[in-house]
Order: sequence, then C-alpha cells, then structure tokens
Amino acid sequence: MVLPLGDVEKTRIVPIVTYLLIAVNIALYAVEIDQGKGFQVSFSVTPYEITHNFDIGEPVPKLLEGELVGTESAIEHGPIPIPVFLTLFTSLFLHTSPLHLAGNMLFLWIFGDNVEEVLGGFRYLIAYLVAGLVGTLAQIAVSPDSLIPILGASGAIAGVMGSYLIWYPHNRVRVLFFNFLTEMPAYLVIGIWILIQIGMSLGSIHQIGEVGGVAYLAHVGGATTGLIVGLFYRQNAIRLQAELYRHAWFNDDRD
Repeated sequence: MVLPLGDVEKTRIVPIVTYLLIAVNIALYAVEIDQGKGFQVSFSVTPYEITHNFDIGEPVPKLLEGELVGTESAIEHGPIPIPVFLTLFTSLFLHTSPLHLAGNMLFLWIFGDNVEEVLGGFRYLIAYLVAGLVGTLAQIAVSPDSLIPILGASGAIAGVMGSYLIWYPHNRVRVLFFNFLTEMPAYLVIGIWILIQIGMSLGSIHQIGEVGGVAYLAHVGGATTGLIVGLFYRQNAIRLQAELYRHAWFNDDRD
C-alpha cells in the first residue's frame, strides 16, 4: 500500500481555490449528515436519469443480473429539486463516508496547490470541474441505464493528479509505504495509482451499472482529462519552474 502524505515542493501562492474546494466538500458532507440519505441521493447523479432526462423520484427494486435481490432491498432515490443535468456537478461535492471524504481531500491538498499555481485560480477551477464532469460521463457512457447513484470528487481530483504528473513527474512525495515513511517520485506514486484504476475498471466492467462501489472509470476519465490539460499548459509549468530557478539562483548569488 502506498499512501501519499504530502509533497516536498512548495508553492509561492496561497492556493485559495484548493482551500475553497476542500472547505465546500467538508461543508456539504456536514449537510449530508444533517439532512440524511435523502439529500445525498437527490443530489447524486444517476446514469438513467441523465440519459433519459427523467427524475426517478422514489426508491426502486434492486436488480442483480436481471433478478430481484430480495423484496426489501431497494436502490434509494428521491425527488431532485434542481434540473437533472445539474446533478453532474452537485455529485462532485458529495461523499459516501468520512473515509471517502478524507481520502479525496488528502489527495487534493497534496497535489492541488501546485496545479493551481500553474493554471491560476479560475482555469484551475474550470479544469477541476471539467475533469469531474468527463469522469462522470465516462462512467455513464458504459452504463447509461444504471440506477446506481454516482457521487464523489474522485474524478475531478484524478484530473488534478494527471496534470501534476505531466508537470512535476520528479517531485518528491512523502508516502506511507506499508509501515514505512519514505519519499517517492511523483511519477511512481501517481503512475501506480492510475494503473490500479485502469486495472480495476477493466476487472469490474462486467458489473458496471449493476452493483455499487468505486466508479473506477470516472477516475480514468478524470485522469485522462488532467493529462490532456497538463500537455496543453505544459509551457506554463516550464516557465514557472524557470522563474523559480532564477529566483533561487539570484538569492543564492546575493548570499
């Protein structure tokens, strides 16, 4: 197990948008706890509702491979108080558990500030939302009639990691490697994570839309979007690094 704990490279900015995204995610999880399951399912995205532009609005029987799974088992749904398509975005700020939230926010805190520094706050926010949107659409594309709600910031954060990988592959990342604290290059930490997501998505593709769980294709779609953004804005990152080196050299020369 490789658990990132922080990156060594610091930024010259205060990553306001990253902090804001973390705050919004935490605040909405507090609302989820207060409002209960109904709030969560209403603002999650359901593939069937998107592809049919239809609000299911009530629990439906749970099916597995075409067969009813117990008469008391049902997939929870509730009325959507907003246009159905907007759940593609609201779902990006919801989480199923404290562990789900903590894991996503940890990755965003580690990698988000460097990406925000390269893109600037506004472009960073747009890239974050687009990566999350593409990730969700990728999951919907392979299971357009699924009644299983999808939620979480993982696709958007996968996009952040994809861009970081393009710009800072050799940055050192502090990790917990099983029971040991050590440092690894970002290309190894993020590369392993992406390969796991691809492998898990291929391994679970026959069950997509039938059972709940991690939306691995959303991770793959988000990471792919981040890689594309990273390639497109690579010169920005190169210029920024050159400025940092010149600044460091100037200060060292003065000393």
